Amino acid sequence: MNPARHLPRAWRAPRLTAPRAAALPSPAISPHRIAPARGTPSCAGVGGEIPLASAFARAYREVMNRRLLALSGVAALTALLAGCIFVGAPRPVGSRLPPSPDGQVAQTATPSSTATPLAPSPAASSATDAGALDCGDGGSQIASGADRSFRVTGTCAELTVAGSALTVDASAATVGTLRISGDRIRVQVAGADEVIVQGDDGVVTSAAGIGRIEITGDRTTTEAVSGIPSVTVRGHDNVVRSGGGVGSAVVAGSGNEIR
Repeated sequence: MNPARHLPRAWRAPRLTAPRAAALPSPAISPHRIAPARGTPSCAGVGGEIPLASAFARAYREVMNRRLLALSGVAALTALLAGCIFVGAPRPVGSRLPPSPDGQVAQTATPSSTATPLAPSPAASSATDAGALDCGDGGSQIASGADRSFRVTGTCAELTVAGSALTVDASAATVGTLRISGDRIRVQVAGADEVIVQGDDGVVTSAAGIGRIEITGDRTTTEAVSGIPSVTVRGHDNVVRSGGGVGSAVVAGSGNEIR
């Protein structure tokens, strides 16, 4: 039997309860701060905590600074090598002239880039220019070359014409022996004692007679106003005409005309 049940309510012992401990406020944890783990050395200063974003920023800046330093070194080395292998443009070479007799120093001569036109040489003169030849009284002359013209005066013991495409005007000259050697040669004489032709396609004209003609070649025409006492032809298609007639003629070849 429980004697407490028969006690009045006012005499019931109060229920003893243990006092509750006051609740301590929980610290707010910042999403941007983190405590270092045990045994890990702290990189922060006070409190053993480190800002996470700040640590990443510092590490990124350090890496970028190292890269910039490396790139700067490469650029400096490249510029140095480029300066070492640079080759400058060649400078014009000038020659210093010797001092003049009056004691003044001559200026340095610099080569000019402008070419000075050369004067034409006598050999480059026109092919049609007439060359004057004078035999005087009993002299001899030689007219030679190619594509040229000559004018002969005086009394020639012998006149020699040699070359190609020559024109000789000896209408004012008296010729003893006229020797022609070459092709396409035209000679005009006042008269000749003897004409000897060796070549092709020539023309000989005499204003007087010709004492003797000897032709060796082809297609040569000889004309004389007076007679031709002696004619010798060796070749083809040659023509000998005489206003006073032809004396003896020796002809060897075909197509020759003697009259």
